[in-house]
Amino acid sequence: QVQVVESGGGLVQAGGSLRLSCTASGNIFSIQSMAWYRQAPGRQRELVASITGTSSTNYADSVKGRFSISRENVKNTVALQMSSLKPEDTAVYYCVAEIEPPTGFIRAYWGQGTQVTVSS
Repeated sequence: QVQVVESGGGLVQAGGSLRLSCTASGNIFSIQSMAWYRQAPGRQRELVASITGTSSTNYADSVKGRFSISRENVKNTVALQMSSLKPEDTAVYYCVAEIEPPTGFIRAYWGQGTQVTVSS
């Protein structure tokens, strides 16, 4: 079994910062890309940032220059440092990891989500 667990959400004022963390554990041979998505009420889930196994990154235009994604391969973790937060960043943030088990095929595993609320 594989688990993906996020932490670090909460309530912050506009202009503030938060750091989200995500850890994958269990029956893991390797992890390919890892990413953060978010979903605001009434809106579709959208990609926030992603990072490959060689640490190549990609960001949504709306967060470029404000958010930074990083990973520690040894610990199977990915983090999202969020700065200059805006009320429109309010959403449930989800971590997803493309995981290869010791035997079998690579598939995406999602966390349960963590709430980020930015007050104006």
